[in-house]
Amino acid sequence: MTGDDRSARCTDDVCITCGDVAVPVRVVELLPGDLAVVEVEGRKEEISVALVSAAVGATLLVHAGEAIARVEPETS
Repeated sequence: MTGDDRSARCTDDVCITCGDVAVPVRVVELLPGDLAVVEVEGRKEEISVALVSAAVGATLLVHAGEAIARVEPETS
């Protein structure tokens, strides 16, 4: 993605497609081909879940459009 393309797509402070930090997201739908629809800050985006075990409702950390870790809920 070139700088011009990025500015056209990334309009918010957090963009899980081209951001340089991992962002926590919630899985709302699993798609074929190791893809998922996730919700982040009220928006839905499509990401790759090829590297993690994803499930609807799970919280994942996403970097550059790729889920890199699953965040497990804390237990008391």
